[in-house]
Amino acid sequence: MEPFAKILADTLRPSHSGKRERRLIVLKDRTCYRQCLIHLKQLGIQPVKKLKSIHAVCCEFPKQTNLARLHKHPMVKRVERDNPFRIHETQSSAASTLRSRQVIPWGIQRVQAPAVWPITQGSPVKVAVLDTGISRHPDLRIAGSFNAVQRGKPAVDANGHGTHVAGTIAALNNTFGVVGVAPKIRLYNVKAFRKDGSASLADIIEGIEWCIQNNIQVINMSFGANEKSEALQDIIRQAYGSGIAMIASAGNEGSASGQIDYPARFSETIAVAATTRNNQIAGFSSRGTGIDLAAPGVDILSTYLRGTYRRLSGTSMASPHVTGAAALIRSVQPGLAPSQVKNKLQLSAKRLQGFSDNAQGAGLLQVLPVIANK
Repeated sequence: MEPFAKILADTLRPSHSGKRERRLIVLKDRTCYRQCLIHLKQLGIQPVKKLKSIHAVCCEFPKQTNLARLHKHPMVKRVERDNPFRIHETQSSAASTLRSRQVIPWGIQRVQAPAVWPITQGSPVKVAVLDTGISRHPDLRIAGSFNAVQRGKPAVDANGHGTHVAGTIAALNNTFGVVGVAPKIRLYNVKAFRKDGSASLADIIEGIEWCIQNNIQVINMSFGANEKSEALQDIIRQAYGSGIAMIASAGNEGSASGQIDYPARFSETIAVAATTRNNQIAGFSSRGTGIDLAAPGVDILSTYLRGTYRRLSGTSMASPHVTGAAALIRSVQPGLAPSQVKNKLQLSAKRLQGFSDNAQGAGLLQVLPVIANK
């Protein structure tokens, strides 16, 4: 058997062109993972990421490198591209301020959240927004942060998407601005996406890994990609096994898409389609097997950059309504498994006429029956 260290040295050597691409080397087990780290250290190679939970390292390889020897080595389970993911936002309006009054956005009303606030507002459930970061905002209270893009740096949102998603989940119930579905949850800012709305697979995995280690109970994932990743599925299954409810947007590829994005397509997540004010499935909302619920996703008013508010559309905006609802359920029934949370949400959903399961799943999210009949 060819020495693993030699294969690493040959495949990771500097190239003349200087062009490189990131790959995940997923090792067979913990022993192989540790051995790989020892070899890399001896070779003076610093991996881009160490993903201990799935026994993987992310490294930069010269472009067009033949990785057949690496794939075949018995220590290696597989080698994956560090593929990109994108946020599921389609359009936005101009920013505005709402300092003199508070409004309840139409989506929050539509899913019946205000009706259950006398019972619960989500405390003390820990909810993570895995996104572009969350900007400081007077209508948000952040309990903790992690930056997977630049370790040790503040998890600043330079895009606005993550801040908007956070507001739909958890904007404070005060005298100004907007209010979220579950305004008293403990909100965690997990930054995995860059300013342009893109993220690498490795950064997303590291973000989920942090959520598992920090006992997060609900994760919002308003992003996706068409290509399946075994490494992503591995960490999703670990999170699911640790009791985390994961809510993912279906995608914005429209009625002719025929499939929804990953991670929404994984059975361990709750996949969410987008609806309009008229209780129709939005034209941009992806259709396909695996959709579990629908929620408001058009012209959703929420928190934004520099203390402002903005209306955005996309399945990205639908997902946090369900995330907030999952937090409300967990606040009154903390012992529920993720599968039970999904089941309760689906049983209480309102069926929309004229749309198939592939468009709406069980139907439009309705919070009141879930909490009232706990």
